[in-house]
Amino acid sequence: MAAAGGGEMVVVRLPPLSEDDPLFQDKKRILDNRKLSCLFQVPTSCSAADTFKILDEMIQATRVAHMDELELYFSGDDNFGPFSARNELESLNLLLKFLNALLLTANDGAKGVLKVLRDEILLKLRSLELKDNGQMVVQTQNQDMEDSLLKWGEQHGVKTKLQVAFFEGAGRGMIASENMDVGDIALEIPESAIISEELLCQSDMFLALKDLDGITTETMLLLWSIRERYGPSSNFKIYFEALPANFNTEGTLLFDELMQAKQVSPHILNYGRVDKATKSLKFPLSRSCEAGEQCFLSYGKHPGSHLITFYGFLPRGDNPYDVIPLDLDTSTDEEDSSSPSATTSQTSHMVRGTWLSRFGGPPTYGLPQCLVSHLRAVLNCNQNESTPEADIKENDRMVLETLLSIFTPLLEGLGEPDDFDRENACWDVKLAMDYKDLQRRIVLSIVTSCTSGLAMLDS
Repeated sequence: MAAAGGGEMVVVRLPPLSEDDPLFQDKKRILDNRKLSCLFQVPTSCSAADTFKILDEMIQATRVAHMDELELYFSGDDNFGPFSARNELESLNLLLKFLNALLLTANDGAKGVLKVLRDEILLKLRSLELKDNGQMVVQTQNQDMEDSLLKWGEQHGVKTKLQVAFFEGAGRGMIASENMDVGDIALEIPESAIISEELLCQSDMFLALKDLDGITTETMLLLWSIRERYGPSSNFKIYFEALPANFNTEGTLLFDELMQAKQVSPHILNYGRVDKATKSLKFPLSRSCEAGEQCFLSYGKHPGSHLITFYGFLPRGDNPYDVIPLDLDTSTDEEDSSSPSATTSQTSHMVRGTWLSRFGGPPTYGLPQCLVSHLRAVLNCNQNESTPEADIKENDRMVLETLLSIFTPLLEGLGEPDDFDRENACWDVKLAMDYKDLQRRIVLSIVTSCTSGLAMLDS
């Protein structure tokens, strides 16, 4: 990204799409259709209104560049965004980072318009927190263990602007101990206090295990962690003592999925890179956080089942990655790729809660466009601009009835909400029950959308 002033024009060059990105062709198609590029020119005399229009185009291009497979799948014809909170935060923070870098070397003429762009991005980032769901309720609880953990961290060089708090229905979390703005470092952990492969290699256990046939680094780290957890002289004794003693999911709906997740999805702790200059892991804020407000990490693009498995919590509010994959025959797409209804590039399909869709009526009825197009091809519901309205309605009916035949039995299998005493249940059982409720809500939304769509066709 570069800026050239000359007193007349500021040139903003966004990084181009990477051809190594497996989604390169899809993203390029969207950018081309929207007539967006990575190059923007902003006159230094540009009015604020025109500057904001150009900024909107920058944001739209950056949103597309940050789209993942799931966002592309569910976006349909909506290529404007925002596509998700994650996408919006990443896009705005990237633009903020680049504009701040440009301001360091810009001339006086360019600085004015660059500051306008930067300040507007900061406003957008700060407005995101106003759209959040209600804050979690902080509970008063004994925090001796947590206070000891923070003290232990400080003794080992950890710097933080956070403090531990307990939240109703969610357990432990963190709140800001002071006001923080975008880019502030909320937490900084020295390399020496991070459990890692490097730490393992410095231990005597590594010398004893490294030559064993077939042993992996992950297995050695697990064995090292077990020893450190129960070793009275361990440097990490207080850290391990602060972890939950038990986590039981046997006999619950989630158990089989957890076992599968541990095999299909290896656990990789990847929150960032150690800063080479300070030899520490830093956690900068992507949006502002006021003192006393809950402050939390993004754990990545994961469904609730993964977050329960590896982190022991289920997010409140809507998670766009809570999807149900569908095992559908895609041979029709491959055989009839010339059909306008065929989904030639999509080989897997999925659904999520239809309340996340912006379009509840025809032609998709709140369902993913890729899935609807695939079913139309499978059911030989070929149509174009000259197809009579009656035929279009009959095609839609076939698609919706097919989906109902899939999801109605699934909904019945989940049963009615349990009359269960959750107040007195263990926290892990509560999580499993909450996850079952989430699955039921998603499936019910599909059934409801299909039923409502059929009612529209009959009206």
